[in-house]
Amino acid sequence: MKNLFPLLLLSFLIPLGILAQSRMLTIDEATNMNPKLNPANLSQLQWLPATDQFVFVAKNCLVRGSAQSQVRDTMVRLTDMNLLLKIGKQDTLKRFPSVTFTSADDFYFSTGNKLFLCEIMKNTVSMVNSWPEKAENPDIDKATKRVAYTRDNNLFLSTDGKETALTSEKNPGILYGSNRVHRNEFGIEKGTFWSPNGNSLAFYRMDESMVADYPLVDITARIATVNPTKYPMAGMTSHKVTVGVYSVKQSAIIYLQTDSSGVTIPARRTEYLTNVTWSPDEKYIYIATLNRDQNFMQLNKFDAQTGRFVKTLFEEKSDAYVEPLHGPVFLKSDPGRFIWESRRDGFNHLYLYNIQGNLVKQLTSGPWEITQFLKTDQAGATAFFMCNKDNPIDNQLCKVALKSGKISPVTTLTGTHNAKVSDNGQFILDSYSNPAVARQIELLDENGKSLQVLLANENPLKDYKLGVTSLFALKNEDNTDLYCRMIKPVDFNPEKRYPVIIYVYGGPHSQLVTNSWLGGGGLFLNYLASLGYVVFTLDNRGTSNRGLEFEQSIFRNLGNKEVSDQMVGVRYLKSLPFVDSTRIGINGWSYGGFMTLSMFLRSPGTFKVAVCGGPVTDWKYYEVMYGERYMDTPETNPEGYKNACLLNYVKNLKGKLLIIHDDQDNTVVPQNSLTFLKKCVDEGKPVDFFFYPGHEHNVRGKDRIHLNQKMTQYFLDYL
Repeated sequence: MKNLFPLLLLSFLIPLGILAQSRMLTIDEATNMNPKLNPANLSQLQWLPATDQFVFVAKNCLVRGSAQSQVRDTMVRLTDMNLLLKIGKQDTLKRFPSVTFTSADDFYFSTGNKLFLCEIMKNTVSMVNSWPEKAENPDIDKATKRVAYTRDNNLFLSTDGKETALTSEKNPGILYGSNRVHRNEFGIEKGTFWSPNGNSLAFYRMDESMVADYPLVDITARIATVNPTKYPMAGMTSHKVTVGVYSVKQSAIIYLQTDSSGVTIPARRTEYLTNVTWSPDEKYIYIATLNRDQNFMQLNKFDAQTGRFVKTLFEEKSDAYVEPLHGPVFLKSDPGRFIWESRRDGFNHLYLYNIQGNLVKQLTSGPWEITQFLKTDQAGATAFFMCNKDNPIDNQLCKVALKSGKISPVTTLTGTHNAKVSDNGQFILDSYSNPAVARQIELLDENGKSLQVLLANENPLKDYKLGVTSLFALKNEDNTDLYCRMIKPVDFNPEKRYPVIIYVYGGPHSQLVTNSWLGGGGLFLNYLASLGYVVFTLDNRGTSNRGLEFEQSIFRNLGNKEVSDQMVGVRYLKSLPFVDSTRIGINGWSYGGFMTLSMFLRSPGTFKVAVCGGPVTDWKYYEVMYGERYMDTPETNPEGYKNACLLNYVKNLKGKLLIIHDDQDNTVVPQNSLTFLKKCVDEGKPVDFFFYPGHEHNVRGKDRIHLNQKMTQYFLDYL
């Protein structure tokens, strides 16, 4: 193995050892049950529209500040709002609500099933809309205050508290406006889309009546009942989605002609409708459509009044997969042009197009990733975005001039930044952290100069004893940097030998090692370090923000290169004089559960203990969208599915293994763990198993303490 010893990128001693720390984290605190241990923040920090003023909530007051002054003033007090609510015979609020500004002087908020408008200059709070208590997926139109929502499988609209049923579907397998279309892949978070001025509502219609029912068991009744969920497994029949458009003025629905758009080659038939986006003039709707193989995408334009397919603006193809996550963003100064995010050149970058589908220019390029496109300024001259341009584990704010293409950094302090840019692009609210800074919030000018410190850094763990956290990189056999985080035990003694717990995820859409507070490790991993463990994490090939080659190297062969990279970390750990190489444990959930079992079974004897939750044990049991993107189908990739099926490695099981699953898991269905247990029985291999009743694909709330206690005790008992 070349370059076994790491290139040390940064190593921070969190400044606790030099002070009089005496407290140790408890399991409750490590499960985030003590909010005082989280870094301080400014709640609801945001810019007022079209101004250089900002607001945040403090002590149940809405506080206003300005880029031009250090003075703060109170815009609205909760006590005053409650007085106005009482006058209107409405329920009062216990805490300041989440607000959305429509202008510098007006905002709206919802509480329960009611929508209120606060007009600050008029000193009024009035209810402007309401909807039934059992309604789901409320979608508030900012312009008109109309609210779209779902109830059961149908879609409704509320105007001034009056309900209009947009659909009356009796087949429960057909859903309108559902937020789980395509199982929330492709950046989909909701199923309804208001036009810019609120005159029309686009929505998903999902027919999943042909999809197989997966039986989950509800044990709350004396005689347990079946609680079926539609679950299309890889290679099986999936659902059918269309997009409807409701015109408020005409009280009528038309459907976009998505079936007649684009190419007609059967292998490229449209299956997925993603990133639904209105044109600024409300005349057209743009949809990124994909075939089932997810290797061919078209950005298609539709007439929002007739549903007619207008044209395909451009196409993107890949030997592996195309994954559009963001729709076109139109320039406010020039609605005839828009910005498109794409990884077509191997890294996520920005492209400027006109509405004819012609590429004006590629705005950014290079071997780095844009992690988030923020906005353009009002003049349409500059685009702001977050990226990891100079360090793959950083997140920095940069800007690009649309005319010249010049890219300039705005933030430069090493770490992870979260920026909010004013509408004119002249000022930035920058919240950042790194392993030495829990959180600091500053007001910057457009060039990154600090004008004000809005929230000074304060270490919430200053009274606690924590181990040293270091971030560094190891080289794999391809000479690729793999970023790692190591937390040494509290009161570390280099003369001692310590057991190790490896925490792993390792799948797409993840990055566990970041240049942020605690190195991204969180309190529970630090709690394990306080018990005397070296806690280690490595981001292998297949994870995010390193480019397509790094991510897509796992395509059709999940569990191979990821495990190979993780073993680079294991060999490094074994080379350390303070590591007891006979006592290495591993833990992960979901894809991390798959990785935990893969490492445990493919390297028998390397790990003494493994604890995994919600593991995928056979990818043929996983859902269509995610599973086929990374593995194709069991019919087209039988060898890949065979190699990734963990039942084929049960005979290698050596050591203590605990599998945890949730009985209502509709993401990684329990069949994964149950078939694995059956194989263990067949092979005569002992394994421990624990079910969490009533939980889905995670354990939340107070039960999370029980989960962390369960995992911790297993390591204490056997590692």
